Amino acid sequence: MHTCPAGHDSAATDYCDVCGLLMESGRPTAPAPEPPAAPCPICGEPRTGRFCEGCSYDFVASSAPTRVAAVPDPALVASAPTVIAPTIAAPTEIAWTATVFADREYFDTMRSEDDDVEFPAYCPERTFVLHRGQVRVGRYSASKGIDPEIDLTGPPQDPGVSHLHVLLVAQPENGWAVIDLGSTNGTRVNAATDPIPHGTAVPVRSGDRIHLGAWTTLTLKQDNAS
Repeated sequence: MHTCPAGHDSAATDYCDVCGLLMESGRPTAPAPEPPAAPCPICGEPRTGRFCEGCSYDFVASSAPTRVAAVPDPALVASAPTVIAPTIAAPTEIAWTATVFADREYFDTMRSEDDDVEFPAYCPERTFVLHRGQVRVGRYSASKGIDPEIDLTGPPQDPGVSHLHVLLVAQPENGWAVIDLGSTNGTRVNAATDPIPHGTAVPVRSGDRIHLGAWTTLTLKQDNAS
């Protein structure tokens, strides 16, 4: 015999023969909690969406980035230019700007057949004044304490842009150099096939194009340049 929750003896195991209450053995078990989302297999960041917040790994397509590099600590980045390139005050008499836009030509050139990243239907052009000796380019992250001077956070968001992607550093003779800070997908200048080396200062001039991610391009311009 079995005892129901009200204390009656019952031969049935589903509902009590006396009062009809659901027997304890017949109660549905609570569903097992869903396992936590698997972390990124590349950098270990917890999954919060389709693309990894740390390295832009595509969880849906299971496509690993072409290059894997840890996002550097912001405190280390701040001191990096003193080691790999001199920090020189930005010129005050000449204004430099960086115009950011969605580059369809670059996107079509770099896109592979198995790449399902779509070119944005609308992406407004933005212009930033380079008024400091160092200008970080990337995506804002409150959890990592990253707030770049040129913030490429969407919408639309280029999944190939790292939180700290490149650093623009003022150079002598009113020039600039671009330094890749260990980005996942690399940085190219003027549609070059090969990306620039990580951590190396590459001089850029007015009119040069710096390509990041899947479709983002920055064009540097000096106001008095011909």
